[in-house]
Amino acid sequence: MSTPAFTLIGFGPEGWGRLLLLAAGLTLVAAVCSFALGSLLGAAGAALKLASSRSLRGVGTFYTTVFRGIPEILVVYLFYFGGSLALTHLMHLAGFPGFFSLPSFIIGVVAIGLVSEAYQTEAYRSAYLRLERGQIEAGKACGMSSFVLLWRVIAPQTLRFALPALGNIWQSVLKETALLSIIGLVELLRQSTIASGATRQPLLFYGVAALLYLVMGQITALDIRTVEKRLARCWGR
Repeated sequence: MSTPAFTLIGFGPEGWGRLLLLAAGLTLVAAVCSFALGSLLGAAGAALKLASSRSLRGVGTFYTTVFRGIPEILVVYLFYFGGSLALTHLMHLAGFPGFFSLPSFIIGVVAIGLVSEAYQTEAYRSAYLRLERGQIEAGKACGMSSFVLLWRVIAPQTLRFALPALGNIWQSVLKETALLSIIGLVELLRQSTIASGATRQPLLFYGVAALLYLVMGQITALDIRTVEKRLARCWGR
């Protein structure tokens, strides 16, 4: 007699509920870390693409072209195998034989974060171009330093204009964490695959995984929309 579905996804001795929730938590942590890395580097990338120097603009354009043109799964593979080979070579030079590899979590966060950066660069660049030049000139005329001008005028308004695009990028990052299952990270998709193989109930566990992805995406999207509305009210006043 087969085990009931509610028992399999529950928290009892035969249930996989606890492991699925832990995997969902790891998925969310990986997505947050990847998005945060992409945000930091994306701001720098936008500065490159907006620079007056043609060479700096070329560097920024080259980066975004490469990472937006290569499939995300291939980027993960390149970082996984390339990072392992590079680390192994360095360890051999230091006198340590054998094979070495970085943790899957770190490799995945870096790979997805760099892909996210390419898209966030364009979001920040487009948002900056929407700023009224008069506000920046007025800030300079008032004697604001470059840092104060960035902190009080440029950054808040750029974030406000970029937020809708950043919300879409966040949703993509959250779903792209599923790719980390191919390098051994036991996130939500990987845990669902393990559970479905052990119980021979793939439809049940993949369905639960889809539901958890949807719930996480909708909750975080609601938070982003709330922040967007609050910023709109602040600027409206």
